[in-house]
Amino acid sequence: MRYTDLWALRDVSLRVQQGEVVGIIGRNGAGKSTLLRVIAGVIKPTTGRVVANGRLVPLIDLSAGFDMELTGRENIFLNGALFGLSRGEMDGKVENIIDFAEIPGFIDVPMRTYSSGMIVRLGFAIAAEMEPELLLVDEVLAVGDERFQEKCAERFGSFREGGVTIILVSHNMNLVQSLCSRAIWLERGSILSDAPPSHAIEEYRGSLDGQAAVEYGG
Repeated sequence: MRYTDLWALRDVSLRVQQGEVVGIIGRNGAGKSTLLRVIAGVIKPTTGRVVANGRLVPLIDLSAGFDMELTGRENIFLNGALFGLSRGEMDGKVENIIDFAEIPGFIDVPMRTYSSGMIVRLGFAIAAEMEPELLLVDEVLAVGDERFQEKCAERFGSFREGGVTIILVSHNMNLVQSLCSRAIWLERGSILSDAPPSHAIEEYRGSLDGQAAVEYGG
């Protein structure tokens, strides 16, 4: 994957087994989000191919797929249709989505009246009810209030226990350490480490310490 002469990802090859929870770590601009978008099919790779098995649910842009002129309830059914679910199937999920998003008083008003936090909560609640087999997560726990973040973390734990494959991008090393069985450190579009979280995180943090020392001394 390249943009003009800049490779966003280069020589990236990995296989993720069913039920694995893989954390993607690295600096801003390292290619982490691009990798998720390639796996999700949002971006087509310049070379190589991606094979993703099972129902793929991307938690990448939680506001995507919403029509802001429609109500929250209407958008729930719209998103269900985008995932290939019938209205009847969505009828059984609506109340769970509303309860998780904690917006019962706003569910029947246009989403253009929603705060950014309400949009994020509804986006996560919808995606979480889509019964994913492969879940792609891009810094979801960096948004919303602390209580919402705790709810998200609990839901991720349930997914993991249920055998859902999860690939997540996060700058929260504690989250990667506690949730993931494996961590991949990306740097300038290339994989520098693919190891147990403690090892990959140690290598990544060591690179940050080295960079800081060079900048301070310069």
